[in-house]
Amino acid sequence: MSEETFDYICTPCERENKTFEAVKYCVECKDYCCQSCVDSHKKYSALIGHSFLDVGQGKQPGKQSTSLPEFPTERCSIHNGKIVDMYCETHGTVGCYACIAKDHKSCPESHIHSVSDMLESLFKLSDTQLTKSRLRQIIASMGTLGDSTDTRLEALNKARKETLDQIEIFQRVLESMLRKATESSQNEVEKVYQKLKNEILQNKRTIDDTSDALRDTSNKLNKSAANRAQQFVCSKIAEKDIKEAEQAMMKLQMTDENTDVEMSFHPDHKLKDYVQGLHGIGEVQGTRKNRTDLYKQKGKREIRIKVSSDSKTCSSWGCCLTDDHHLLFTDWNNKKVKRIDTRTLTFVDDCVLEGLPGGICCISKQEVAVGCRDPNMIQFVSIGNKVIPTRKIDTTHKCYDIGMKKDNLYVTDYESSMYVYDMSGTKLRTITHDAVGNELFTYSGHIAINESGNKMFVGNFKAGFVCFDGTGNHMSTIEDSNLDASEGVCGDGRGNIFVAGRHSHNVVQFNVNGKKVGVVVKQENGIERPKSICFHPNTNRMFVTMLDSDILKMYEFE
Repeated sequence: MSEETFDYICTPCERENKTFEAVKYCVECKDYCCQSCVDSHKKYSALIGHSFLDVGQGKQPGKQSTSLPEFPTERCSIHNGKIVDMYCETHGTVGCYACIAKDHKSCPESHIHSVSDMLESLFKLSDTQLTKSRLRQIIASMGTLGDSTDTRLEALNKARKETLDQIEIFQRVLESMLRKATESSQNEVEKVYQKLKNEILQNKRTIDDTSDALRDTSNKLNKSAANRAQQFVCSKIAEKDIKEAEQAMMKLQMTDENTDVEMSFHPDHKLKDYVQGLHGIGEVQGTRKNRTDLYKQKGKREIRIKVSSDSKTCSSWGCCLTDDHHLLFTDWNNKKVKRIDTRTLTFVDDCVLEGLPGGICCISKQEVAVGCRDPNMIQFVSIGNKVIPTRKIDTTHKCYDIGMKKDNLYVTDYESSMYVYDMSGTKLRTITHDAVGNELFTYSGHIAINESGNKMFVGNFKAGFVCFDGTGNHMSTIEDSNLDASEGVCGDGRGNIFVAGRHSHNVVQFNVNGKKVGVVVKQENGIERPKSICFHPNTNRMFVTMLDSDILKMYEFE
């Protein structure tokens, strides 16, 4: 063992009571290493990727056990285990060098930092404590959500058993009906059999009776041989009986020759073909039960939607949710479509449009449609790895919000009409008046289509909202004193409609028949001039965009 004194001692060797000078510091092992131990890292696959720092990058000599270099150890899950050591100030996210180079090319270079180099200015203990607090809250919320999911799963399992029981009961009913039909056919066999049997037995009786009569006549004729007068009478009677027997025999022979006794069954092939064509004995539906009570708030969050490239205050006129946990919304003032991750509530990306964007609607898993003005058009946007404007449909009218049903686009103009287009851009219909000629809209607003697709709801600026059936025919117009300047409309997937009042600063809940349930968001809850709303039925979260605001509101309900 060396007796020399070093500023930095190899930690692994020190554990074996050996003293060697450390030449590097291993970030992952959090150990100072001599050259031999550094070389050992190259021998084992588990250690090959470890990062080393010069010992001079540590704190004060002699304090290696308590003052270690502050360097990230987290490895990137995307880029082959590279160290996550870079920070983008624009998006507030960290990543490895490859992540930053690939996904943050458009961010200002002055906003890209090395975590180690900028640690003193970037790190705030209060931020970490807040993050820990938020983690505890969301873990608790996820636990509650997990319990709720377990309850729903238990209810689903119960519903599955009840559904299977119903199918079995119906099967027994069908079997009983089939058994009765089979018994009816069997009874018919017996009826036909008895009829044919009786005919045969009747013929047999005729044969037997005729044979007996002829034998009796023959005996009498034989006994009359001694009395010629009696013999003459018996002979004439015998001739008469013979004639009658020949006639009977001819009739019976004709019956036997022309009517073979047969029985057969002719199945109902229509019934067979019908049963063969069945894919089941009924329709199985899995739907959420309608919710009839008023939603109650349990929390709210504010999400900043302004990014560094925005030159004006944000003003989101429309929003929609995707199946992959993203919220897409328009920004009228900055002519953009933006995307955030609803799980982390963080900004993902955006794109600039040619026109001023209003409402937005998902038309597939990879594409949304946006209603635009100046110029008037329906703008399609790809929502794959990046949001990118693609094709468009030019229109002769303003485009505000868009709804989609059975490959048709329903487009409001924020004036007096709603238009129907097919996906190629052909205008199919203009909806302006009801059946008796009354104007339907005072500024047609956002569109919501219920979960079964048989009803459509359109915000009506001065009169609540307008209800249509699944083919676009007017059903009713709903007015409510709690609403003023109603534009935003969305459904909850459970038989309810939410309507936002821009001037009344609230959101009101209605059932699918237009009956008010109550006010779910009020002005005192922090909502100001709501422009559009959307609701996530799995998380009971409502997202509310507001006119001329850099903030998007998220409300959580029980």
